[in-house]
Amino acid sequence: MSSVRRICHEFLHRQGLTTVFGNPGSNELPFLADLPEGFRYVLGLHEGAVVGMADGYAQATGRPVLVNLHAASGSGNAMGALTNAVAARTPLVIVAGQQVRPAVGPEANLSNVDAPSLMKPLVGWAAEPACAQDVPRALAQAVFEARLQGRPTYLSVPYDDWAVDAGENAAAVLDRRVDRAGVPGAEQGRLLAEAVAGARRPALVLGGDIDAAGLFDDAVRLAERLGGPVWAAPSQFRLPFPNRHPQFRGVLPAGIEPVSRAFEGHDLVLVLGAPVFRYHEYLPGRYLPEGTRLIQVTQDASAAARAPMGEALVADPAAVIELLVKALGAPGEPVGEHRPVPAPLTAPGPRPHPEEVFAALRDELPGDTAYVVESTSTTSSWWRQMDLRHPGSYYFPAAGGLGFGLPATVGVAMAQPGRPVVGVIGDGSANYGITALWTAARHRLPLTVVLLRNGTYGALRWFGDLLGVPDAPGMDIPGLDFTRIAEGYGVSARHVHDTAELRAVLAEHPDGPRLVQVDTALTTPS
Repeated sequence: MSSVRRICHEFLHRQGLTTVFGNPGSNELPFLADLPEGFRYVLGLHEGAVVGMADGYAQATGRPVLVNLHAASGSGNAMGALTNAVAARTPLVIVAGQQVRPAVGPEANLSNVDAPSLMKPLVGWAAEPACAQDVPRALAQAVFEARLQGRPTYLSVPYDDWAVDAGENAAAVLDRRVDRAGVPGAEQGRLLAEAVAGARRPALVLGGDIDAAGLFDDAVRLAERLGGPVWAAPSQFRLPFPNRHPQFRGVLPAGIEPVSRAFEGHDLVLVLGAPVFRYHEYLPGRYLPEGTRLIQVTQDASAAARAPMGEALVADPAAVIELLVKALGAPGEPVGEHRPVPAPLTAPGPRPHPEEVFAALRDELPGDTAYVVESTSTTSSWWRQMDLRHPGSYYFPAAGGLGFGLPATVGVAMAQPGRPVVGVIGDGSANYGITALWTAARHRLPLTVVLLRNGTYGALRWFGDLLGVPDAPGMDIPGLDFTRIAEGYGVSARHVHDTAELRAVLAEHPDGPRLVQVDTALTTPS
């Protein structure tokens, strides 16, 4: 007979979950014992960084990834980063160590007394198996639930379970396969095609799920046949459409009233692969203009159920795009050239404007560079200057939880070793995931971190003005030198003082990670 550990390792191998992101504790060591050849363990120095790296890796590969956390304390440390993975619908499979079974009830040290409840309602599924023989089946469920739901799952396993005989039925999980098909029925497809084809002034709103599902180019085909304006959904974490395409109108503002205003004059708004909608600032108003119909297509049943307006179809956006492209026929008038990039704004004083930094990135780096962005006070500058035409070009913390940027940059670089990867990180954000630099150095990842240092929480200052709280304490973070911090973790670092020096540094091609610190003028998100 085989042990629970051996069956689980074999199952993970067959499912392709052989890269493990973790920060181990004593409860996890029995699971990690005797990892088979071909497994790779990626160490992070804090659980928040571990989940951020796994989030970036899973998004960039499009596959579930295994995360190993430590009991209640390690799981708790990871929960801030987990909010981003939940909002991005990233299929993380989290396996956490638990005390031995006889020690859980008496609440011995390092026991997780009610492990599934700890992670709810964040994760889509959470469990602790009732007995050791159920661990392989429960692990399989965690993997399949993550795939089907597009959401992290959580499995707590007492560490004495791993050495137990798995029993004669355990091997049945090894050949399991669970698939999902989401093609609309004939009547559903007909009604949808009629609504879209019959619209006088249709508008298209695309969500991050479009890029995550590999539908970037397909969305362009649909948009050009539809002929109307295209927006990215509010609170965007992936770019689902070329941002300088002549039909693209940008990311919708994250408020009720301005979203409704954007839809004025459109009789149909088709939303693909996004919730309706993830607002941020409370700017009340009508959800939709009078006479505007909204149809949402998503694989996220929860997003469809909780939407406050419109119609919803829970289906595969890929199948719906293909159906609509056929129904709409050939595109009409040529769409024209991509919109030119405006000259970057400049700032008074010696510090460059963030737009000058982003113009340098756009000009000096390859067009297929993947950017992980966590500089929240420079949002408008970013979209004014960048020209992103390739799938997988943009990653952003989906729930707004800081600490995603640096770890996700590491995860994306590990997932796509042949692609240039750049993290664009603010100095306020960097501190939340700074330990990811050690992992980047350890694996000699050829990534670049461009650290924008303005010495303050710029986005928070903007929000203070928006909320009428201009004098809140704790806004400034002076005295941080990230070049010295990076070097301490083993990452080469430069402090550049102007954009000419930045462009020269970007033209270099180091064989490992590097950090480039740029002091920039303070700007606001919008």
